[in-house]
Amino acid sequence: MAKTLPQITATTEAEATTARAEVVSVQALASSAPQRTQQLDLVHPSPQPEQNDYWIERDGLTFAGIHIIIDMWDATNLDDEPLMQRTLRQAVVDAGATLLHIHTHKFSQGGGISGVAVLAESHISVHTWPERDFAAFDIFMCGCAEPMRAIAALKHAFKPRHVNVVEHKRGIAV
Repeated sequence: MAKTLPQITATTEAEATTARAEVVSVQALASSAPQRTQQLDLVHPSPQPEQNDYWIERDGLTFAGIHIIIDMWDATNLDDEPLMQRTLRQAVVDAGATLLHIHTHKFSQGGGISGVAVLAESHISVHTWPERDFAAFDIFMCGCAEPMRAIAALKHAFKPRHVNVVEHKRGIAV
């Protein structure tokens, strides 16, 4: 039976700070063609046993992270994609988080922006409706990151008249 998914294998050594991965092409696996492989550096190899699991212990509670939902009304610049990317980067820095990747998409003329900043500590996502002067941000962070500190950068860039913030502790252990 032919395999239909790419095979990915990774090995790590105790001294290594990065791992190597071998990716076998799907086409080569599904046909009689010779297999082609490509070596890739893995940005973040599997966590080592000595690493913290990044759950938070605070005020007698143990939980996975803090998830905040931010609604911004009467906001400006909600269709400015370069500004959104810069602001997401600043929000990550302000929260003390680790940026892995930012991806944004601007919809057609006059449309809004959807995007995500993928973090080692989780994510910041955004969806904007410039025609309604409304933006919805979602910030989830674990470990030592402080998601509430990201709000100042968002307010500074988009200048909302009204902001609603809801905080939820995710994964409270009972």
